[in-house]
Amino acid sequence: MLADNYHSAIVEKIKAEDFTYRGGRLTVFLAREFGFCYGVDRAVDYAYQTRERFPDKNVFLTGEIIHNPHVNDKLRGMGIRFLTDAGESIDRLSAADVVILPAFGVTVAMLEQLDRRSCTLIDTTCGSVLNVWKNVRRYAEGGYTSIIHGKMWHEETQATASHAVQFGGHYLVVFDHAETAVVCDYIRERGSRDAFLERFAKASSPGFDPDRDLEHIGLANQTTMLMTESLEIGEQIRQSMEDRYGAAGLSERYQAFDTICSATQDRQDAVVALLRDQPVDLMIVIGGYNSSNTANLARICAASRPTFHIADPDCLMSAETIRHRPVGEKAETTSTGWLPAGPVRIGLTSGASTPDNLVGAAIARLEAFCQ
Repeated sequence: MLADNYHSAIVEKIKAEDFTYRGGRLTVFLAREFGFCYGVDRAVDYAYQTRERFPDKNVFLTGEIIHNPHVNDKLRGMGIRFLTDAGESIDRLSAADVVILPAFGVTVAMLEQLDRRSCTLIDTTCGSVLNVWKNVRRYAEGGYTSIIHGKMWHEETQATASHAVQFGGHYLVVFDHAETAVVCDYIRERGSRDAFLERFAKASSPGFDPDRDLEHIGLANQTTMLMTESLEIGEQIRQSMEDRYGAAGLSERYQAFDTICSATQDRQDAVVALLRDQPVDLMIVIGGYNSSNTANLARICAASRPTFHIADPDCLMSAETIRHRPVGEKAETTSTGWLPAGPVRIGLTSGASTPDNLVGAAIARLEAFCQ
């Protein structure tokens, strides 16, 4: 079933031909790492197996299994219900129900709610996410505050933060360099306590005290963030701790473990290599608009090429018109005149939650536009 739903003969052919397609005036260079990662593939596989294993039971997902509407709609079509959909509620579950936990995990509070309902749980949480949780727990047990580079509104970051609290620790979520700079200024004793608490009111643990909780710091990250940015943010914080406490005391004040997802890093490295090695005129990045790793691939591409982040192949409306979400913006827009005349070289990649069949369909559309 998975192969029938998500396999693409076009993509397999392009891989066999050195990740390059040529036809008419079109050349497509495909990134050498793209699409479904191991964790996503495993999560979707488990969801299909769950439906097969429990044909007569109500099967639920706590929310999107991955950030791809095409895949989630397939699961709805199989009769799997989403607790985030209208009319659904955890409070209505019973011991007869089966609940699938998504690839990016759930908060401790939600897990406790499900446990009280005595549901059968199918846990598809990605191993890379579990690795972050392990280190956050280690920080909490050692008296370190977890500073998490991530998006506070993202399910994975919410889950990670909840694990810090479960083990008696504190957390602070920083989104970017600007927010990190505010934290670093406070560590160096150059910030306002009231302004700090107001800024991070929705991104810190209950009872967070910056005077107390920034004395010992452990770094973590949402696995789908931009790898280079996570490393830079870690260095910002490390340097501020050294400035405050000196190099001799740094080892007792600051910890960092490698929690960057290898699949996320591989896809980012592959698109950097494509941009470096191939003479592409523009980039197309395919994936859900709420997919963090896809958005970061688009950010990398947009730094050097015209880039179009599209949710699915239907966004390729014609050789003249395209629907896409510009990098750094929240809304989809429609642009015209996006495809150059004459010979055109397009680089293409997709996020870790994008199946091959969508990539293949996009290439087929591009081929039709360039006849």
